Amino acid sequence: MAKNLFLWSGRSWVRKGLEAYLTLAIEVLWPKRRILEVYLNIAQFDANVFGVGAASALFFDKVPLQITSREAALLMAVLPNPQQYKVERPSAYVQGRVSRIQTQMRQLGGDYLRDL
Repeated sequence: MAKNLFLWSGRSWVRKGLEAYLTLAIEVLWPKRRILEVYLNIAQFDANVFGVGAASALFFDKVPLQITSREAALLMAVLPNPQQYKVERPSAYVQGRVSRIQTQMRQLGGDYLRDL
């Protein structure tokens, strides 16, 4: 999140060092709920689709509060690499991730975000 929010893309030791510093500062200064909120609002889900609101609208024609738990899990499953993993054409690997994410969601229960 620190890289996407504050830094440039690309690979260099300078950027990586700044990213590490900013990550630590964010962890100290922001509550977990705020970190999650900002991340979900800047995460890239497709070529020019940034944020869970834009992704929900594009892929499901819904606002985020209207998506199902499976749709939410599908959005999360592509986040490690939205260039490779696709919401609209999920591979078997992504489908497996969706299943594991849904299992974790059930295990955590409905109030798990309250304590962040």
